Amino acid sequence: MRSGPESASGSEPEPAGGVGKAGASEAGDPDLAGPDLARAVLDAALAKRREAARNPRRRPAGEGSGRRLRGYSGPGPDPRDPQKFGAVLDRLMKARGWEKPKAEATVFGAWERVVGPDIAKHSRPIKLDAGVLTVEAESTAWATQLRLLAATLLKSIAAEVGHNVVIKLQIHGPAAPSWTKGPRRVQGRGPRDTYG
Repeated sequence: MRSGPESASGSEPEPAGGVGKAGASEAGDPDLAGPDLARAVLDAALAKRREAARNPRRRPAGEGSGRRLRGYSGPGPDPRDPQKFGAVLDRLMKARGWEKPKAEATVFGAWERVVGPDIAKHSRPIKLDAGVLTVEAESTAWATQLRLLAATLLKSIAAEVGHNVVIKLQIHGPAAPSWTKGPRRVQGRGPRDTYG
């Protein structure tokens, strides 16, 4: 009977490095021991790793070269991370070339912020055509006041929505009823009481 640390099945004890007969058979020579056995096992592991690198589809999903699994973005910023809606919308506007229509819409949508609450209370933008903004004032007095402030209004509009969006202001008082339709008119006497 043998004395010393043996397993219950009677096999020989494993070497200290954790490399047993399986390691020796992987290395190709069962008679290797010590440093030669360690070198042979290391060479076999490196050969297996090179083979796995050549055939990446055959490698199990969790095993490998330290690459992240698909779908995992990690601790740093990643283009697949959720984005702020405003940032996504800005990129879309630039990609589609919608900056100018967006700026024109801002003039109408944010009129109070663009010109200030006092002026916005007494006027409203009507149309923007070829850089000319038509503004309607609530009275002729306010129309005169806005004409005097036209340069200041143009600067505040440019600061808010960008340059060359609005290049000129056309300001008029409250509109009287009109029978003319469209932008072109023919000189004449106009409507009379009998329309005839």
